[in-house]
Amino acid sequence: MVSYLEEARRPLGSEWLKDHPRPLEWTYHVTRRLVERSYSWPRRLLGPYRTERVMALGERLLKRYLFNCQMCGQCILHNTGMTCPMNCPKKLRNGPCGGVRHDSHCEVIPERMCVWVQAFERGQRGAYFPEMRTLQPPVNNLLRNTSAWANMAEGRDTQSPAGWVMAADASAAGGQPQEEKR
Repeated sequence: MVSYLEEARRPLGSEWLKDHPRPLEWTYHVTRRLVERSYSWPRRLLGPYRTERVMALGERLLKRYLFNCQMCGQCILHNTGMTCPMNCPKKLRNGPCGGVRHDSHCEVIPERMCVWVQAFERGQRGAYFPEMRTLQPPVNNLLRNTSAWANMAEGRDTQSPAGWVMAADASAAGGQPQEEKR
C-alpha cells in the first residue's frame, strides 16, 4: 500500500542523516547561536517581514529535505531526536497515540514506522534526550509556514495559543484555570 499523505514522503538519504543525530544536533546548536547573535542585522537591513520570508524560504528548502519539515513555525527537532513530530498524521507533539501497531508502525500510514518510535530511538543517541520529556504546548497555527528561527528570535515560538494553560500554572492556581495575561 502506498500512501499519498505529505507526511509519508521520505527523501533519499534523509533517513540516514536523521539516524545519526549528533552532527545534526551540533548543527542545530551552532545555527541557534548564530541566529540569536545576528538576527538583528538582517532585520534592520531588510525589515522584519523580508527577513522572515528569506529565513522561511531557507528553512523550507533545507528542512523539508532533511526532516520532511511541515513548516509549523515552532520547531522542536532538538527535543525529538531530530525527528519532526509534525510528520505524525495526527500532529501529536507530546508522544505517540494509542494506535502504534505491534511492529512499531503507524496506524494511519501502516507502511511507515511511528514518528514517535523513531524519535525515541534517535533521541537516545543524541544529547537532548532528557528534553523529550518536556511537555510541548499545542501548535499555534498562526505561525504555520513562517520561519521557526525568526519566531525563536522574536520569542513567538514560546507563546502558547490563547486559552492554553500549562499544567504547572494550573496546579499553582489550585487546579483552577487562570486568566490569560496579555
